[in-house]
Amino acid sequence: MAATRAYEPLGGDMRRHFGVPHAHPHTGPHEHHLHDHGHAHTHDHGHSHGLVHDSIKRSREGLRAVVLSFAVLGVTALLQALVYALSGSVALLADLIHNAGDALTAVPLAIAFRARSARAARAAGLLVVAAIFVSACVAGVEAVARLIHPQAPTHLVALAAAGVIGFVGNRIAARVRIRAGRRLDSPALIADGNHARADAWVSLSVVASALAVAAGLQVADALIGLTITIVILRITWESWRTVRGHDHEH
Repeated sequence: MAATRAYEPLGGDMRRHFGVPHAHPHTGPHEHHLHDHGHAHTHDHGHSHGLVHDSIKRSREGLRAVVLSFAVLGVTALLQALVYALSGSVALLADLIHNAGDALTAVPLAIAFRARSARAARAAGLLVVAAIFVSACVAGVEAVARLIHPQAPTHLVALAAAGVIGFVGNRIAARVRIRAGRRLDSPALIADGNHARADAWVSLSVVASALAVAAGLQVADALIGLTITIVILRITWESWRTVRGHDHEH
């Protein structure tokens, strides 16, 4: 593992956990104190699409865990996309965009690891955030259109199965990240695993949509899809602020 680097405090709940190495313009001796305060820190490590904590980038085991978990989410999103083509469920569309967004974070990670370029990684991160934002907007527009012109999804059994697939995929990704995080003593990786655990319950809302539509509540699919879209947009906004914050500070 590479030597420990110094990171400038970035400010804000999201940015302080995703620092980028920088040079200190000083001429005299300089020391970095690593939380020597005599008590434990329990900061929550934020999650952002298109960004991976620097401590994970410097560890091959952490890299493998991240890539493996994102591959699982990529397959999950692909299977959900196939069911979406059959059912036309807006709730499923929003969930697969969310899962695909997590999988796409492997792109800037791979660039940062192979090219050793923070600038290239930030550029890739911005592209990922932009792609997720556009996709989420499409899902949101479709959800609103379904509210105005109700249209119930079809193939409800397959739709419910797709929700279960999303749940299982996120649980597997969470287990991979948390186990690796504990072995590496990486709070950022553990926090990412906890995020995947939460995403698993979001995927179960697709099952709820299928059950509600089967019970005759057609509008439920559009409402659930709109709710998931709002969650994605919130994460996308936080991710954009984080990447932009890096550009301004460096």
